[in-house]
Amino acid sequence: MLAILDGDIFVYRVGFASEGESKGIAISRMASFVEDLIMMPEIGDYQGYLTGSNNYRVEIAKEAPYKGNRSAPKPQHYELLREYLVKSWGFEVVEGQEADDAIGIKAYTMDIEDYMIYSIDKDLDMIRGWHYNFNKDHKYFVDEDDTLRTFYKQVLTGDRVDNIPGLKGIGPKKADKILGDALTEQELFTAVLAAYDNDIHRMTEMAQLLWIRRKENELWQPPSLST
Repeated sequence: MLAILDGDIFVYRVGFASEGESKGIAISRMASFVEDLIMMPEIGDYQGYLTGSNNYRVEIAKEAPYKGNRSAPKPQHYELLREYLVKSWGFEVVEGQEADDAIGIKAYTMDIEDYMIYSIDKDLDMIRGWHYNFNKDHKYFVDEDDTLRTFYKQVLTGDRVDNIPGLKGIGPKKADKILGDALTEQELFTAVLAAYDNDIHRMTEMAQLLWIRRKENELWQPPSLST
């Protein structure tokens, strides 16, 4: 089984835990962290990703700047740890999109039982397959039907962390109520579009910002408009 590693999360986790410490200690902590994660008996190999520059979502976001609410400083050893993951562990820096997108694309090139995604980012629950939340030491499986509901639920709620508004006043419980018993993508899409008062342009903007790619250069489109 291949471990697909969310390097962005690793850098922030170890980086903030190493504030005020020496470079050597920060590197040592990252080495131990990665080693411990990939030593699971079912893991035969790994691939890690880091977000680079020129995220395509910046151009899509019209209503609010994508991640424009992030003002907190990055960890002291942010660049050092990224460089270490690239040089010592072969992590790939992804340009033009996010590490999440590279993870999704990689997952959809593989059989569903052949990989496990290592992250604590709930957004990645829209990618089918095995997942491992290392904060909770929790392994779980996401099937294709779950991924669609997760995605459309997020289109309703938005994502405060990334400054994606969604619909005002809609939290997870209200979103579940709106989606109701919808199962197919067309049913989910129709329910969400109605909640957006049939404003397909605004809904599409939110959806394209939230969608994690499953193939190269993919841009989400409403099901009725897909080709």
